[in-house]
Amino acid sequence: MAAADFDPLLLDPTRLSIVSLLSGVQWAEFAWVRESVGLSASALSKQITTLGTQGYVDIDKGYVGKRPRTWLNLSGEGRAALEAHLGALQRVVEDSRRAADTYRATDERPSHG
Repeated sequence: MAAADFDPLLLDPTRLSIVSLLSGVQWAEFAWVRESVGLSASALSKQITTLGTQGYVDIDKGYVGKRPRTWLNLSGEGRAALEAHLGALQRVVEDSRRAADTYRATDERPSHG
């Protein structure tokens, strides 16, 4: 498994959590994402800026009544990146299981005596 198969942006667990959460919804309110991933507003804002700059997250700002709101959406590019990253992780798991199965099939415990 080559390291290049992983998306470097999604190696960060916080960003992976954010895009994974957004993959299950259309548009999510910033406050809900913040609470769901357990970040402060400033920490989430920083991560969203990084993801937005790379085109992984769409950001829409508006108002509900007189209160400002920010909504987040996983873009098509972000969804494709997440799926590719998860595929790379799955291949690591599968390759490791195959290697362990092969090893167990030939494993002989050394005799001491």
